[in-house]
Amino acid sequence: MQSSLPGGQVSPPALDTLSLVDRSPGDAGTSSPAPAVDPWALPQLKDTGQPWRELGAAGRARRVLLGFLKACGLLGSLYLFVCSLDILSSAFQLLGSKVAGDIFKDNAVLSNPVAGLVIGVLVTVLVQSSSTSSSIVVSMVASNLLRVRESVPIVMGVNVGTSITSTLVSMAQSGDRDEFRRAFGGSAVHGIFNWLTVLVLLPLESALAPLERLSELALRATSLEPGAQAPDILKVLTQPLTHLIVQLDADAIANSATHNATNGSLIKHWCGAREPAIPGNSSDCGAATPGPCPETNGWTTAEQLPCHHLFSGTALSDLAVGLILLAGSLLVLCSCLVLVVKLLNSLLRGRIAQAVRAVINADFPFPFGWLSGYLAILVGAGMTFVLQSSSVFTAAIVPLMGVGVISLERAYPLLLGSNIGTTTTALLAALASPPRMLPSALQVALIHFLFNAAGLLLWYAAPPLRLPIPLARRFGDLTARFRWVAAAYLLLSFLLLPLAAFGLSLAGPAALAGVAGPPLALLLLAALVTALQRRRPAWLPRALRSWAWLPRPLRSLQPWDRLLRRCCPRGPAPAAAKGGRCYDNPQSPGSPGGPAVLASQRL
Repeated sequence: MQSSLPGGQVSPPALDTLSLVDRSPGDAGTSSPAPAVDPWALPQLKDTGQPWRELGAAGRARRVLLGFLKACGLLGSLYLFVCSLDILSSAFQLLGSKVAGDIFKDNAVLSNPVAGLVIGVLVTVLVQSSSTSSSIVVSMVASNLLRVRESVPIVMGVNVGTSITSTLVSMAQSGDRDEFRRAFGGSAVHGIFNWLTVLVLLPLESALAPLERLSELALRATSLEPGAQAPDILKVLTQPLTHLIVQLDADAIANSATHNATNGSLIKHWCGAREPAIPGNSSDCGAATPGPCPETNGWTTAEQLPCHHLFSGTALSDLAVGLILLAGSLLVLCSCLVLVVKLLNSLLRGRIAQAVRAVINADFPFPFGWLSGYLAILVGAGMTFVLQSSSVFTAAIVPLMGVGVISLERAYPLLLGSNIGTTTTALLAALASPPRMLPSALQVALIHFLFNAAGLLLWYAAPPLRLPIPLARRFGDLTARFRWVAAAYLLLSFLLLPLAAFGLSLAGPAALAGVAGPPLALLLLAALVTALQRRRPAWLPRALRSWAWLPRPLRSLQPWDRLLRRCCPRGPAPAAAKGGRCYDNPQSPGSPGGPAVLASQRL
């Protein structure tokens, strides 16, 4: 027997945490099914506290003080979260910068478009910074070590590799199934958009080079002069803390790719120079000695000033420092993210949650509702330009999606705007290049902008073609059921498959096409048959109208999930989930589904 809610709703059933089949809402004890609940619907974050009008003066003061402290804790956690992202990028640069430089040196491999794409993905994953990867490409093009045509696939790979940050951030919300579904789906929609754009534009660019030609026409139509560096507001806020931990040489990675690198460390040990006082320039020189003051003849050297950070005088290697920074930054990153999610769940209650959702997810009235998404694109581009980092913006969107503040439909244009915003930042940064490097730097930045603009026209301008949204929903549902799929996605998309493609590209285009072509063709055929099975089964032969004839491990993830559970068994499930729902008329302890049902309900 089920307990009833005040509004006449039916309480949801107990969750079967070990079930490997699709969970459908229903009643274990009665024959009447409960209404289906959309797992992607934004949850109702109701305020369970005492109403404000019923509080006394002391209670109101206590609530205001707690709200102020929570807001300060949220801002502090966000600040440490952004700083930890910066330190994480420095750690990856220490661990992978030399490898990244060596990868870019092989010009024979870079001539292959697929290899260039893979190299862009791998280098961005290694250094955890799309700006660093783009600066390497700009430096190589400006030094005539890389042609513009060969740089286009690398720029596409850079755009794909930068989406790994939001995916890593979403893993911190894997403790709650529904939050993880929304968070991972939000991070996946970014990666799916980038991959779909690459699948369309990479063959087109290899055949006709439209991006290269459009960028050339844009440069010929404008006469640009070197300008000032774009202001980096985020760095101004984070550098006081991050520079106390570690400081890196920003030009070392680009120098390693342009054959000008030394074997020195990337860690800065000297942060300036101070000119020594020359006795000949003192006021006592002319009075003490007749004639002109003694000359230094260029033998006097400036005194180098040491840096003041944690690893300025260390004898550790770059690898050891990178591992230390990686462990510390991941610990702080996960801790801050968990704290941010907890504080958001605590603050966004009742009317506050409704107001925030109404502002973020609001649509213009009919017939101008279609303008809401484009306004979100402008907001995402503007916020990314202000923050000077697409990784920070996307990593902030994902937790908000997890707690249910931003819907997937609204997060999608925000993330697309972030892609546009990071290219405008690169354009302004290219204007600050020296005159010799200005044309090549601007062309690479324009190619990056045109790539994201073309993807926006492909997968957003026409609502029926917004394929990343349904694909991300299905992917989020899959990872909510089998959470190890998220780790498999990270390893396959950003490490194993790029490494395999890079290894095959070393053997030549024929080997790459011969090995990778049949699996890709088989996957495309399977996707086409699956789509026809759902929409037009009559068009298929009777044998292909379902996959029941395939062995179960080839058509379901449940056997693999059982295998993983046997290899890596988890501990016993807790007696209670995150929290219990409160009902006005709970059942008695002796009735079926009483305390056991209440204890198993999710918040």
